Amino acid sequence: MTGLVVKRWKRHGLDRLYVSTAGGDTVAWYDCTSGHIEVLQAPYRDQALDALAPYLVAPSSRASTPVLSAVESPPLTVSDDLSLNRPGDSLLPLLEGAPTWLVRQMMRLWRRKDESDSWRKGLAGERIAGAKLDRLKRGGWHSLHSIPLPSGADIDHLLIGPGGVFCLNTKYFRDARIWVGDSAVKVNGGRGHPYVRNSRHEGSRASTVLTRACGFTVDVAPVLVFVSPASVVVASSLGDVKVIKDREISAFRRQKGVLTPEAIESVYAVARDRRTWLSS
Repeated sequence: MTGLVVKRWKRHGLDRLYVSTAGGDTVAWYDCTSGHIEVLQAPYRDQALDALAPYLVAPSSRASTPVLSAVESPPLTVSDDLSLNRPGDSLLPLLEGAPTWLVRQMMRLWRRKDESDSWRKGLAGERIAGAKLDRLKRGGWHSLHSIPLPSGADIDHLLIGPGGVFCLNTKYFRDARIWVGDSAVKVNGGRGHPYVRNSRHEGSRASTVLTRACGFTVDVAPVLVFVSPASVVVASSLGDVKVIKDREISAFRRQKGVLTPEAIESVYAVARDRRTWLSS
């Protein structure tokens, strides 16, 4: 006994057997069409091969040999279709019951802190960046916004196209001087913010989720986008997180040669499904 579970999965043109732990963590998969085996977690390699052994057949007889009953995913419903999300949608609940304009003005006079200000700025920044990302559609790109995660956090934007997959974290600091280091960001010389670390984590998380859902490796590059800053200075040592201004979003249109049209549609199909992110 291997202690692993094998389930057949058919979706988006794929027909695969996934090997998972009892807790649901995928450790390997087998393509029923090509016969390719991909081990995702090396420590489970031997156990995964043992679990798959009863289902491995010669290519000539593979198509006619029954393996497991297929587990078909339910059709994508409106509530699960993330392509319908607008930029900044995840911030709207935070603004429900927020102080009115008049109350906010009085709070400023009384020098009282209004937490809703940061939410409003965040919403404005995500909408500005999101609108520019949506314009890339004619170049073969897909953009998704406000992707909810089980933790209550969200991914601001996900961009999928010929140049690859990008996870974008948007920050709105109008006319501010921005300095970006290896792990922290300073605004107008103030205290450090963990935006770089957060972006790095979001990119890694998205890559893990999409790789598991697609059945092939999906690299996701983290991008930190500053909306309407006066200037942005990036430390030369920062290499794994891309830092841009919102007006540079259009440059993605020139990036090509990473994903085929078929791969783009496969990644987009699973990324737009809310259920894909439930175990993230």
